[in-house]
This record gives sequence, structure tokens and C-alpha cells, in this order.
Amino acid sequence: MSTFWSLYISVLTLGTLAALAWLLFSTRKGQPDEPGEEPLEHSFDGIQEYDNPLPRWWFLLFIATLLFALGYLALYPGLGNFKGWLPGYAYLDEGTQRQFANGQQGWSAVHEWEKEMAAAQTRVGPIFARLASLPIETAAQDPQALEIGARLFASNCALCHGSDAKGGLGYPNLTDSDWRWGGTPEAIKASIYDGRHAVMPAWGAIIGDQGVADVSAYVSQTLLKRSLPSDTNADASRGANHYATLCVACHGAEGKGNALLGAPDLTNPTAYLYGTRYGQLQDSIRLGRQGVMPAQAQLQGDDRVHVLAAYVYSLSRQEAKPPAKGD
Repeated sequence: MSTFWSLYISVLTLGTLAALAWLLFSTRKGQPDEPGEEPLEHSFDGIQEYDNPLPRWWFLLFIATLLFALGYLALYPGLGNFKGWLPGYAYLDEGTQRQFANGQQGWSAVHEWEKEMAAAQTRVGPIFARLASLPIETAAQDPQALEIGARLFASNCALCHGSDAKGGLGYPNLTDSDWRWGGTPEAIKASIYDGRHAVMPAWGAIIGDQGVADVSAYVSQTLLKRSLPSDTNADASRGANHYATLCVACHGAEGKGNALLGAPDLTNPTAYLYGTRYGQLQDSIRLGRQGVMPAQAQLQGDDRVHVLAAYVYSLSRQEAKPPAKGD
């Protein structure tokens, strides 16, 4: 902000407070100290009012608000380029004089957040560092890692995958053994760290509606071993030809998929994120799928991603509970 505008804002703000103080005291001057029965000269619809002063508590409260405003402007930014006298906001770390991210001083909501994050990192940083030093398989059995990982999951992942991690339409179930990009500890961590982006192209404009129906018939009848709707005119044999031309590069000749490409196993019904009904298959083939798993590296940092990966890894490896007596 330029010096002119900084002075303009400061003068306007302080001038307004001074004008309010003058108005308050000037209207108070000459009023009687105690309520009386002297009426005002004018009337409203034949009704006259007594010339009584404003309650003393109201007058004192108004003075308090003005003093509060002056104190606030002295401590916090509000007068142009003046940063305020609030102590502890010259540097993020007073000991090392480490600056705030924007290189500025003084209180701000961002600086307040940075200080809180720095304090939290000082408190929990050693805990995350210890857990991050463990292999994911080991951390997946550590009670503290699982407790922290569950909280991270609830805050960052449950919106898409559900609080029970079983996903929904378009979002994978993290509690089963089907992993689109691989279920090894390293693959899970890579998915969380870097994110994933589905690359299922739309084939509708290329093979037309009949081609879409034929490929859907092939996937449903040959790969999923399901019967087709009675009213369809699709031909699975024609669909096999389209599949061999367009789909085999990602899903493989037998439809088993490819974890390196994020291509699902088309012979496994639970691997379909968008449903296995004949109409749903046609939608996926016609329109394609472009699901996005956002990268968490910048949001969480290395240590938290490691703990989160350990928690997710543990979800599909929980031992089945023994059946209750009488089942």
C-alpha cells in the first residue's frame, strides 16, 4: 500500500473515532444529571417527551467502545501500513528470527495460523517422525499409528471413501483386496502421495451406439459371465473384435487389468467403481471415466502420508472376527 493511501486510511479511521467522541460529549453537555419532569418544546402527534439524559450506563458503554477501538487499532493492523504493537508477531520463531512465509511482520490471520501450525509441529513432529521411520507393514500394527491414521483419514479421505472406507459409486472400497493401482505398501503410499488420475477414454464417438452395446455385451457376457437383457440387440462376438482393438492394451487379452495403468480387472465384479449393470457398462464405455484422487503430498507432508498409508494398508488386512456363539 502506498504512503498516501496508508495515511488516508489512518486519518479517516482516527478522524471518525474523534468525530464520534465529539458528538457523544457535545450532546451530553448541558443535560441534567438526574431525570426530571421538564418536557421538550416539540411534540409528536400530540405526545410530549421529558427532557431526560441518556442513562449513564449507556454513555459509559459508548466511551468503552471507543477506547476498545483505539486499543484494537494499536495492537492489530487497521491503520494503513501500521502492523500493530501486538507482541510475538515480528517473527514466526523469535529465537532464530525465522520469518513468516510472506516475509512480513505484524499480526494477521495467516500469521496466527502459521504460529499455531509451528507450535503443533513442535509438539507432534517427533511422534510423526518416529512413526515415519517404521516400515509401513510395521506401522500398520502400531496402535498409535492406527489411531492417528484414523483421524487423518476421517479429516481428509472419508468425504470420498466414506467413514467406513468402503467407498461408493465412483470411489474404491479400501477394505477389500481389489486395488486399481496396486495394494502393496509402496503402491498405496504412492497413490496417496502423488494422487491418481483415471484415463478411461470415451469410445462412444468412435464406435457408435451399436459398438458401445456390443463391447458392453462382451464384457458382461464373456468377462463377467452374466446373461444379457432379453431386449438387447448387442452381439458379444462383434464386441470382442472392438475389445481386441481398443481395450486390450490396458485391460489385457483376458481382461485382468494392469495396475501400472490403473486398469481394473474386468473379470472381478468388485473392481467396477461405476457399477456392473449392462446400462452402467455402456455409460462407462460411451463416456469414459476421469476419476481423480488428489495428491496429499503438499497438504499432509511426508510423515503424515506415511502414517496415513499405514492405516489404509491395515484396512484390508484386518483379521475377520470369529462368528458369535449360536451363529
